[in-house]
Amino acid sequence: MQENDKYFVWLLLLGACIGLGKLLVSSEALTVRLCFGRAILGSATTAIAGAALIQIPHIDPLALMAIGSALGIVGAQFVELWLKKQVNKINGG
Repeated sequence: MQENDKYFVWLLLLGACIGLGKLLVSSEALTVRLCFGRAILGSATTAIAGAALIQIPHIDPLALMAIGSALGIVGAQFVELWLKKQVNKINGG
């Protein structure tokens, strides 16, 4: 496995952990659907940090993980809020 592939896998795992961690500290009831949804959403938004590898090929792994964490947390919150607004539009008017 190439170095960039390893980083990508680490970013996916990091994002999944962020998503599950957010779920564990929330007051929402734990369901299988919610666990998978948060893990997928966290992984997808964290994987965007892989774009940093394209711009800065020799970026330090710790810096890449920090970018991935930030994007995973902020990106997942943004996507969740956007989706809730879309559902409210559909249901409310």
